[in-house]
Amino acid sequence: MKPVNQLFDLSGKVALVTGGNKGLGKAMARGLAEAGADIFISSRSEGELKTSLAEILDGTGRKGEYCVADMNDRADVARLAETALAKMGRIDILINNAGVNIPQAIDAIDDESWDRVLEVNLSSIMALSRALVPQMKSRKWGRIVHISSIMGFVSKERRNAYSATKSAVIGLAKASALDLGEFGITVNCIAPGPFLTDMPMSVLSDAEKKQFASRTALNRWGDPKELVGPVLMLTSEAGSYVTGQVLVVDGGYIAR
Repeated sequence: MKPVNQLFDLSGKVALVTGGNKGLGKAMARGLAEAGADIFISSRSEGELKTSLAEILDGTGRKGEYCVADMNDRADVARLAETALAKMGRIDILINNAGVNIPQAIDAIDDESWDRVLEVNLSSIMALSRALVPQMKSRKWGRIVHISSIMGFVSKERRNAYSATKSAVIGLAKASALDLGEFGITVNCIAPGPFLTDMPMSVLSDAEKKQFASRTALNRWGDPKELVGPVLMLTSEAGSYVTGQVLVVDGGYIAR
């Protein structure tokens, strides 16, 4: 175990963050870089990736690369894993952050939308973890964090596919934690509540935004930077005995 002042030190580690071009993914990637990790990010937008990577690495002295990948395409997920390993040599920390939300009532769900949400929010996480776990096992060390949501515990109208997948990744993490514990690999989830990112801002009305804020104990939305502390705990030696768990970071939303 490292001394207390080094528990969150990630020097020498390499982290892959999907959806690392903006929002929570970008904030987490920046936090990991500031803690000493080299960074690999992915998304569907090359322009955003290039700009975001520069901002993530700025002033940290760390190295980084990116890959354009569509998490709705299983072959693209496999290519993402291959590219990350080829460019970085290893992946010690995997943050499965990429996600999509297509709000539809249960009697209005179309198959294409349902399949897309399940593929991006659940199946791609399985596929990417499956591809990167063997090299973690060979070193007897790894950290995997799936970004779930409070919508995996509670829900609201028209969140059928989204809530289903966010509940499912919690079950996936628990099972994978049991598979991988003997290899020194931890698997956990973070369940964010209301955070000021593009996804909720694009699907919520002004009234819904106010409602979400008022339901939290802190009476406000979270800043993406407020997810950095939790992710550093779960990816560093500070969280070495935490696995198969869900860390809820929601300002007290589901306490009400």
